[in-house]
Amino acid sequence: MSATRAVAPPQESPVGAAGRPGAPRRRGGTLLRHLAVAVVAGLLLVGVSYAVEPFRNFQLATVAAYLCAVAGLTVLTGLNGQLALGHGALMATGAYTVALCQNAFYDRGLTGGWLLPVSLAAAVVATVAVGAVVGVAAARLRGPYLAGVTLAVAIVVPALAVTFDGVFNGEQGLSVPVEPPPLALGPYFPYERWQLWVAGAATLLALVLLANLVGSRYGRTFRAVRDDEVAARLAGIHVARTQVLAFVVSAATAGLGGALLAVLAQSVSPGAFSMTLSLFLLMAVVIGGLGRLAGAVWGAVLLVALPDLSHSVTELFTLSPAAAQRLEGNLPLAIFGTTLIVVMIVAPGGVQGLLSRLGRAVLARWRARRS
Repeated sequence: MSATRAVAPPQESPVGAAGRPGAPRRRGGTLLRHLAVAVVAGLLLVGVSYAVEPFRNFQLATVAAYLCAVAGLTVLTGLNGQLALGHGALMATGAYTVALCQNAFYDRGLTGGWLLPVSLAAAVVATVAVGAVVGVAAARLRGPYLAGVTLAVAIVVPALAVTFDGVFNGEQGLSVPVEPPPLALGPYFPYERWQLWVAGAATLLALVLLANLVGSRYGRTFRAVRDDEVAARLAGIHVARTQVLAFVVSAATAGLGGALLAVLAQSVSPGAFSMTLSLFLLMAVVIGGLGRLAGAVWGAVLLVALPDLSHSVTELFTLSPAAAQRLEGNLPLAIFGTTLIVVMIVAPGGVQGLLSRLGRAVLARWRARRS
């Protein structure tokens, strides 16, 4: 009998990709799970669009548009640790790009259902280009210096629309012509419902891509750089390249969100993408839950609910028109700031972190009762 022994092939790790002992590794399992969740969410969205009034459909479509930007900023700030205050400018880039594309198409007499997807894709590409330039500069900065650069972008980009008024029409902005719903849906199909379908489909696609990115090795690389750049560099991770990639991904979703907002409002102007919007986006990420894509939903809902809430509060007081306008303009920031302080005290992990803890507590109690 030979003294040498055959070397057994390496065994797979007992912990599979799903996190369960002995679970087989399936590369497509995560993608299929995310696609299934997106399909279920899309069907629920269609059902809700028939159950609510047109104005609520428009509000839900606006939530979907903001959700793109908040989810991308969650990846950048929550997962990669880059503090960015200029996402309102990136949204403005996408909004103006889609406006210019739609106007160019209509000036040339082009029509068809393919125009809007092409314009949205062009908005994403343009924002990716801007995000890559800003990301390269941001990768060399840290802390308040990074925040200062992105804050300067938030101020400069909307100002360009006023400077080059021959192209962007100054403070008045540009109109965004959009075709009506397809005739196959019927001659009296509500336009707001069609807006919700378009915004919901684009947002669900973006969320599926982000969720798969977060669960991939790129997501693990983002988290490694966030936790300790020195350790990540010693592990062979190119820190600057990783930070630029995170910024580009976040810029792409911000551009898509801005383009969707322009399509919903059918207009775009510099005032819609002020520095306040960038601050609101960052606070929405923190309130929803840093590093949690599900938390971005709560942040986007709060962004849309704030104007209605401030308007309702203003109506409770008897004020002059000028005082009411000032109060309604500053009240959302005060409410947002107060909510941020309360959430940080009560639930440091954000709304989604609080819900996760409550869910685990309920599940543990249910299992204890069964046993």
